[in-house]
Amino acid sequence: MKKGEGEGMLPVERRAAGSLAGIFSMRMLGLFMLLPVLSLYTEEFEGATPMLMGVALGVYGLTQALLQIPFGMLSDRFGRKRIIAMGLMLFAVGSVVAAMATTIEGVIIGRAIQGSGAIAAATMALLADLTREEFRTRAMATFGMSIGASFTAAIILGPVISGWVGVSGIFWITALLAVFGLVMLFRIVPTPTHSHMHHDAEADPAQFGAVLGDSQLLRLNFGIFVLHLILTAIFVVIPIGLRDGGMAPQDHWMVYLGAVLVAVMIMIPMIIQAEKKGRMKEVFSIAIGLVAISQFGLWQMSDSLWGIIIFMVIFFGGFNLLEATLPSLISKMAPADKKGTAMGVYSSSQFFGAFMGGILGGWILGWSDGVEIAPVFLASGGLALLWLVVASSMERPKSVKTQLLRVGEIDQLQASILAQQLLGIPGVSEAVVIAEDEVAYLKVDEKILDRKSLEPFAPA
Repeated sequence: MKKGEGEGMLPVERRAAGSLAGIFSMRMLGLFMLLPVLSLYTEEFEGATPMLMGVALGVYGLTQALLQIPFGMLSDRFGRKRIIAMGLMLFAVGSVVAAMATTIEGVIIGRAIQGSGAIAAATMALLADLTREEFRTRAMATFGMSIGASFTAAIILGPVISGWVGVSGIFWITALLAVFGLVMLFRIVPTPTHSHMHHDAEADPAQFGAVLGDSQLLRLNFGIFVLHLILTAIFVVIPIGLRDGGMAPQDHWMVYLGAVLVAVMIMIPMIIQAEKKGRMKEVFSIAIGLVAISQFGLWQMSDSLWGIIIFMVIFFGGFNLLEATLPSLISKMAPADKKGTAMGVYSSSQFFGAFMGGILGGWILGWSDGVEIAPVFLASGGLALLWLVVASSMERPKSVKTQLLRVGEIDQLQASILAQQLLGIPGVSEAVVIAEDEVAYLKVDEKILDRKSLEPFAPA
């Protein structure tokens, strides 16, 4: 390891992590601001049905799920910034189409185009190009936290901004955010000197079979699918329930703000228990239980404003905890050299869940011609219970973290020998060395790992 490399991220790495997190967060902010307001907005269109309303809410997830991995692979061939720019332009076009729509079908088309600007994989690949291996996990964590913050800000800001400029105004704002993202991409984000495949950050088609055949990863993919299905399904009806309970739509932000603040107070001590005390599986199961309880509570109290508020607090407590623990579980359980592919499949499952949630929520609401919202919560509660059963057979995750070690130019035989040598170091539970990447992908137990023991394996 070169002198100074272990001291901290370089300014260019911090700029890359911050600017790319900002671009992606602005995109997610634009998508999620519509979550708490779109179902009420689409009621205004002639011919709108609950089913079409649900499709409008969730259709972005379908195009996002279908295109994000292909866009990532295209960025390997045509350049990261070019593909990201194309995605941001598609997002802007979709926002304008939805803003100018006069029919529910127009909104659906606009939302589908928004989702087709699927830049997640390409953005992660660019971040990997711009950060050294030993700091990539830290950069990815910054990226993840910014997405969580954008979701929280979005569900609070959505009702406020729609009260000022209407939902069509939110679409115009999201278009402007995409344009601002383009400016940031070419003015602030550094340009990498070299781009190549990163198995910790990108999906590799050759690994799909292994990842899709891993029963532990399948449980987690099913989990994120169900979680975002429930999230989107209930937001088909929650705004309706709050409005019918006597709360003006522009005041709904107060419910979401209170729910999120309480949820954070629930989440922080639970995360500490999960990561520091080795109780990840127990905390994970409790979080799923909270989601299930919230749904059955909402089913019973759907006609009570305070009932909706109380059980939304419980829902966000479980939701935020799961949003934090699921990526950590993927990282712990995915083979060291297949983390990028595992995360790609996981993200696609998440977005496909959002699409199916809109479909399910709209379909069930349509049974009563848009009057009865309780059955949506009952269905969501049933799915949460099914998830709890599936998760109960999950293996207890090991207390390990992924670590990357640059090993320099070596051949396949040297890579195989080096992997065996690394496995002999106390604290290293998994080691895969990929010669073409010039990187060793490790799973390490930080409590017993002597980091200095890794230094002889890195080129000076």
